[in-house]
Amino acid sequence: MLRFFTAGETHGPCLTAIIEGMPSGVKIDIQKINAELKRRQGGYGRGGRMKIESDRAEILSGVRGGYTLGSPITIRIENKDWANWSDIMGAEYSNGERTVTCPRPGHADLSGGMKYAHRDLRNVLERASARETAARVAVGAVARQLIEAFGAELCSRVVRIGEIEDKADILDKAFYERVYASEVGFGNAEAERAAMAYIDSVKEQGRTVGGVVETVATGLVPGLGSYVHYDRKLDASIASAVMSIQAIKGVEFGMGFGVGEVDGGAVMDEIIYNGEYRRTTNNAGGIEGGMTNGEPIVVRAAMKPIPTQYSPLKTVDITDRSEKSASVERSDVCAVPACAAVVEAAVAFELANAFLEKFGGDCMEDITASYNSYKDRIKNF
Repeated sequence: MLRFFTAGETHGPCLTAIIEGMPSGVKIDIQKINAELKRRQGGYGRGGRMKIESDRAEILSGVRGGYTLGSPITIRIENKDWANWSDIMGAEYSNGERTVTCPRPGHADLSGGMKYAHRDLRNVLERASARETAARVAVGAVARQLIEAFGAELCSRVVRIGEIEDKADILDKAFYERVYASEVGFGNAEAERAAMAYIDSVKEQGRTVGGVVETVATGLVPGLGSYVHYDRKLDASIASAVMSIQAIKGVEFGMGFGVGEVDGGAVMDEIIYNGEYRRTTNNAGGIEGGMTNGEPIVVRAAMKPIPTQYSPLKTVDITDRSEKSASVERSDVCAVPACAAVVEAAVAFELANAFLEKFGGDCMEDITASYNSYKDRIKNF
């Protein structure tokens, strides 16, 4: 079983991730990890924090000579803003500076304070912050290098930013090249310009904007996941992982909520055989009965607008329950393009975990033998 843990606060000295269960012999390119971290920091509408941080991963254990050892992998990402917060966020902090007592609507502040008995809500917001996703992106960048060795590929794009939608009929290589060159993650130049103007308008109002992102995974064999138990269904694990990302409020696969709007004939993907089993459409988004079916996995996630508004919302001070304006931590206007990288990382990790559940072994040699044997068997099914 592949699993990971992250630790660290948004203004602490660093973020740390530990990955357990990775077999030995997986080739790891740290530049690929750093490239994904850079994707997470990009995008039109990001705030001042991105001008301070330039995330780079440092591998502290579990990798030697560019290959995994089979032991836990530790990754460290330095918080460069720590220099400005060491007195406030240090373990010996006691002076009461920068205390937060006005919970921000839409954040974890109030509920987290109640749960853990924190009267200084900074103790909540520091960990609940989306800064934590940098560690998850690093984890996903490691996990994807396992499945990429067996032909899997993952791509992501932004489908919508607020009122502006990027419509695309053909998601080919050229389209994704345009997506990755776009500041808003769109493949259509006209839609890109409209989205940037929209973000500027929202910023002028002191508000924020959300959107919808899409991750597509190809090159996966049928049969990852399982129909046998509820907690082994691949779409369930992917949905859970994506929903755990800060600000995500909805997840769908393939046709998604559209399946409730038409009859069954417009939903089910008919099966054909032309040397291999294929579907004529992909409304299921590559997963049927909790398992991959060989078609591209298509996952979309809806990200709410970032709760911190520069035109503050009403709240209550927990010290005296008086009405106040919510505190404003440094914030983005739009982080949807960055969210695409985070969702992609979450999907990559769950796919790698399902891959190891199916073909697992202690080293790449054993996994490769199991994988090739399975491919030979289903070829003659």
